[in-house]
Amino acid sequence: MAKVYAITNQKGGVGKTTTSVNLAASLAATKRRILLVDLDPQGNATMGCGIDKSSLEYSVYDVLVASKPVTECIVEATDFGFSILPSNQDLTAAEVELINEIGREFRLREALAVVADQYDYILIDCPPSLNMLTVNALAASTGVVIPMQCEYYALEGLSALINTINRVKQLINPTLEIMGILRTMYDGRNSLTNQVTDELRRHFGDKVYSTVIPRNVRLAEAPSHGLPILFYDKQSKGALAYLALAGEILRRSAATDISANTQAEHIHG
Repeated sequence: MAKVYAITNQKGGVGKTTTSVNLAASLAATKRRILLVDLDPQGNATMGCGIDKSSLEYSVYDVLVASKPVTECIVEATDFGFSILPSNQDLTAAEVELINEIGREFRLREALAVVADQYDYILIDCPPSLNMLTVNALAASTGVVIPMQCEYYALEGLSALINTINRVKQLINPTLEIMGILRTMYDGRNSLTNQVTDELRRHFGDKVYSTVIPRNVRLAEAPSHGLPILFYDKQSKGALAYLALAGEILRRSAATDISANTQAEHIHG
C-alpha cells in the first residue's frame, strides 16, 4: 500500500514543485514505484516532467470533477521511471464546481485508493494556498512534507499551515502526520538561516530533515528543459541533495514501519 505524502506550503516560491519532481525522480532511482500527482492549476510539475500541459487528453481535473477513472488519466514519465497524474489550467475551475458536492474533500482520496497498491509512494504537489485542492490532498495523505525557506516570514506562515493540518487531522483524516520540514534554498553562511534552523529544531525536533536543499543554479535551470535534476546534471549539488533526501525519507519510513509492527505485535501478543 502506497505511502501518500502531500508536499505543501501555502507560501509560494519555497520549492514545492522542485521538491515534488526531484523527490519523485530520486525515489524512482532507488527502484521504488512512484506516482506524482500535480494538484496545482499552474501545471509546473507536469511541465517539469517534460509533459506538455496544453495537449493533455485528461488531467487530474477529470478525476476530481468528472469522476474519470484515475487509471485513464495517469501518464508515464517513462524516461524518468515514474508515473504522473498531470494538471493544467482546467483545475482552476474545480474549486467552484466542487463547492456544492457532497464529500468533495474526499474526491482525491477515493480516486487514489484504486491505485494505491500499485505504488510505493504517491507524492502530491499542492497549490500555494490553503484551498479545497489542498484539503483534498491532506485528506488523501498519510503524511505531509513541508518545504520552506529559512527566513522570518516563513516561520509565521508555518504556524498557519500547521493549524490547517491539525484541523484536517481532527475533522477528516485522523491518520495525517507531519513527516518532515525541508529547508530549501539553503545558505549556511547566512546568520538568519541558522537562527531559523535553531527555531525549527526547538519547536519540531527531529521532524526537521537533516538534509537541506542548497541554492543551486543547475536545480533552477532543470525545469525549463522539462527534466528532473538527476537527468539534467546528476553531479550537481541539487541532484545529490535530493538523492540524500530520498534516502532519509526511506530510512525514516522503514523505522516507522518497524515501530508500528512492534506495537502491533505487542498489542496482539
